[in-house]
Amino acid sequence: QVQLVESGGGLVQPGGSLRLSCAASGFTSDYYALGWFRQAPGKEREAIACISFTEDSTYYSDSMKGRFTISRDKAKDAVYLQMNSLRPEDTAVYHCATTLRPYCSGSELRPSSSGGFEYNVYGPGTQVTVSS
Repeated sequence: QVQLVESGGGLVQPGGSLRLSCAASGFTSDYYALGWFRQAPGKEREAIACISFTEDSTYYSDSMKGRFTISRDKAKDAVYLQMNSLRPEDTAVYHCATTLRPYCSGSELRPSSSGGFEYNVYGPGTQVTVSS
């Protein structure tokens, strides 16, 4: 059974940085893409970025470009999200997720007409709070 477990969240001041980690397990092969999402209270889930199993293929939602960087370490079955210049509006629960497919694409980061995404496995999330 595929499992994703996030860590690294916490309280950070505006302008600060955090690096989130996601440990992946239960995959039957090494060929899977991973993504990061977030959801703030009372708001819809937002896609942040995704990375293919090749590590060099990454995509970002337009609103997330510049301050967020996704990376992965296949040897550790982990994916990371480096977040810089954090703002109070970045406060949310951050989840990693997978479609179980080897490659991701920018289209996967856009919600469907019903508001959902193609990702079918999500981790429980880690809380990020940006506040002074």
